[in-house]
Amino acid sequence: MKTIVTIAAAAGLVALGACSQSATENKADAIEANAENTADVIESNASNAAEAITNNAENAAEATRNAGENAADAVREKADR
Repeated sequence: MKTIVTIAAAAGLVALGACSQSATENKADAIEANAENTADVIESNASNAAEAITNNAENAAEATRNAGENAADAVREKADR
């Protein structure tokens, strides 16, 4: 992901350099582009973290269900003896 963002930022800077804008305007545009790319990375990281948390919670819930079923089965088996 970082590679794609870096490539996109570089392409954007090259495109900005080709414009007939002043150096100050080009610098300001580059700052905005970099901030936008950084914000996109932050959002992507947050999304990935949220997905990982959700997956971990689902796995823990499933493990709890399985442990409960196994414990109940063990009690039933003892009762049947």
